[in-house]
Order: sequence, then C-alpha cells, then structure tokens
Amino acid sequence: MKAVIYHNTQCSKSNAALRLLLENDVNPDIVNYLETPLSSGQLKILLNQLNREAKSLIRFGEPIAKELGLSSADVRDENDWISFMVDFPILVERPIIVIENKAVIGRPPETLLALLQND
Repeated sequence: MKAVIYHNTQCSKSNAALRLLLENDVNPDIVNYLETPLSSGQLKILLNQLNREAKSLIRFGEPIAKELGLSSADVRDENDWISFMVDFPILVERPIIVIENKAVIGRPPETLLALLQND
C-alpha cells in the first residue's frame, strides 16, 4: 500500500497520525512540508484528492495569517489561496495523509482510519 503523510514534526496531531499509521502496519513516505514546501501543482492534486477548496486548508490561527491580514471571511480566488500556501507552508492544515489516490486531513488522527479500512 502506497501512503504519504504531509507531516509537521512539531504538531501533536501530525505525530499522532503518523503513530496511528505505523500501528496499522502502514509505513508511509514522510514529507516534512515545512522543509520541502508543496508546489501549486502538488496542492491542486491534494485538494482534488481531499475534495476540498483551497481556503479550507488554510490555518487562519497561525501568526503569519494574521500578519498577512487573512481571515476566513475573505473571498479570494482558489489560486490566491494556493499561492499563500506555497509561499507560507505553515498555513497548510496538517497532517494530510494520502493512501493510494485518496486523502484525508488527520484532524483528529482517527479520521484516517476510514481511509485505512477502505484499502
């Protein structure tokens, strides 16, 4: 089973999701997206796999979001939101887990169990 986790080692939810994968005998490729930021193309693929809009992946509580004046009430183009995540990867909601061609956000970590059971 091919699995990838877009991971932030400083995030307890991300660490819990990784543990849950390992406990279920899934050895994912680990992408520390803060060190290896996602491209706009990669984000578009992930958004498609998640079946979500770009704005839904923005972490509005991050200090950089406040510095940039971003809020959940903002109305912007999908590409604008994607550009913010490319330029400021800390804004990307985490963790994102992809198994085969399906993805979930592991918040809470147990949300990925359904993905594991479908495989």
